[in-house]
Amino acid sequence: MKKVEAIIRTSKFEEVHSALSALGIPFMYSMEVKGFGKEASLSHTYRGAHYDVGFIPRTKIEVVVTENQLEDVVECILQEASTGEIGDGKIFISDVERVIRIRSREEGAAAL
Repeated sequence: MKKVEAIIRTSKFEEVHSALSALGIPFMYSMEVKGFGKEASLSHTYRGAHYDVGFIPRTKIEVVVTENQLEDVVECILQEASTGEIGDGKIFISDVERVIRIRSREEGAAAL
């Protein structure tokens, strides 16, 4: 199994969520995150003083999938999250050694 972590624009979250649901992904996690990269950071002016906030708000999505689903999920995120501009985000893929559903103690793909 694989864990897919995607950092995307918050404005693209609903589109990505809908597309992943249409693929039949049974669950996912999302959280609001802040970070920085090549995209210029936010700045504000308050009472004449200029402040560089430094971090840009994004949404992080985490999904654990089987090997068979991996490429479809990655392509789905690439398709729905892309604007073609700097700051579209990143996708990280890592191995998952073991998954256990706490309630039923099912393991592996059955636990997803």
